[in-house]
Amino acid sequence: MADDLKDTLTNAAPVQRRSLLKGTAGILAAGMFPAVHSAEPIVLRYLGTAVNQDKAIGEKFEKDTGIKIQYVAVTTDDVTKRAVTAPNSFDLIDTEYFSLKNIVPTGNLKGIDTKRIKNADKITTLFTTGMVAGKAVGDQGTAPKKTIFLEGEKSKVFAKSPTQFMSIIPTVYNADTLGIRPDLIKRPITSWAELLNPEFKGKAAILNIPSIGIMDAAMVVEAMGIYKYPDKGNMTKKEIDLTIKTLIEAKKQGQFRSLWKDFNESVNLMASGEVVIQSMWSPAVTAVRTKGIACTFQPLKEGYRAWASGFGIPSTLSGRKLDGAYEFINWFLDGWAGAYLNRQGYYSAVLETAKAKMEAYEWAYWMEGKPAAQDIKSPTGDVLAKKGEVRDGGSYEQRMGGIACWNAVMDENAYMVKKWNEFVAA
Repeated sequence: MADDLKDTLTNAAPVQRRSLLKGTAGILAAGMFPAVHSAEPIVLRYLGTAVNQDKAIGEKFEKDTGIKIQYVAVTTDDVTKRAVTAPNSFDLIDTEYFSLKNIVPTGNLKGIDTKRIKNADKITTLFTTGMVAGKAVGDQGTAPKKTIFLEGEKSKVFAKSPTQFMSIIPTVYNADTLGIRPDLIKRPITSWAELLNPEFKGKAAILNIPSIGIMDAAMVVEAMGIYKYPDKGNMTKKEIDLTIKTLIEAKKQGQFRSLWKDFNESVNLMASGEVVIQSMWSPAVTAVRTKGIACTFQPLKEGYRAWASGFGIPSTLSGRKLDGAYEFINWFLDGWAGAYLNRQGYYSAVLETAKAKMEAYEWAYWMEGKPAAQDIKSPTGDVLAKKGEVRDGGSYEQRMGGIACWNAVMDENAYMVKKWNEFVAA
């Protein structure tokens, strides 16, 4: 997910985040979190993009535990660069699962001891076994189950089956698809192939972030029946060539109104009606709806492209700072943050604790796919869904059970980026 989106969301809802954390002090007082208090306050340097880096959360966490969070916000690529080259520059990292292939072999991440994570056994099986409701989901690309477990605390290699040590603890994830303007299209859209349908010439758009955009393009290529990839998340040079050739041909025929990089740009393209079908993120669809404009995060028969992030600890961390990092992770999984993420249309790592912090009607709408018993509001108080409406894609099991592939970094990444840039310049 792009950093522009993360900045947008972070800045959009400080009020909701504050209300989210009310009452945490009481929980801490009850002894659910072993507070790490001392004359010398702990300061945790939190490296990541801005998605979970909220000032109000940091302030509340400090008030509850005496531990100060110091946010270090950088781009997704820079998170990886710092983890690889400067592991002493942070105490907690928030990174995506696909980045771990570049970070873990350096030995710069400490295996997280799940015996110290209170809710470790409640982390959704989507991450640990790749299953949703007992059924396996698509694992092309970097499915979390491939990179979540390490052989030991100091391991530089991923474990092939569950162990006591995790590389990162999942925080937030989602499944992405196409956004459409149903009022302007006026017919059912059921396939990724529609993105390149000449019917939408000049009114389609694709995400211009190479590693994600090419996955969307691959979903389209497969849906059109042009080619079936053994792994869309790790293409050969020939497969990259085929994918980019398909995009360039469509671009030269005037298919794309825009190649967007910025969250707000995707919202404006859709809200204005300049674009009626495009790569889109769930919160962007929500932003269009809050303007009173019809927009659907469209379920498609070929499935979703998923992504996921999590918290990691540098191998150099020890003593009270290490204790503080574990405390923050435990606090984050205890439900308040999870409930907030769920209300944004994301998903939390531990569903049980998040459910306990949500109203029954909210949970029914966001997670069970049931009609809204009353209006569903955004973190800022805007109405996202009116009473009786159902969430696009339905329940958690329907959406996350419909994953076709995961965001990834290909072995041929440098070549892929070069070819993608040829598409952009065409």
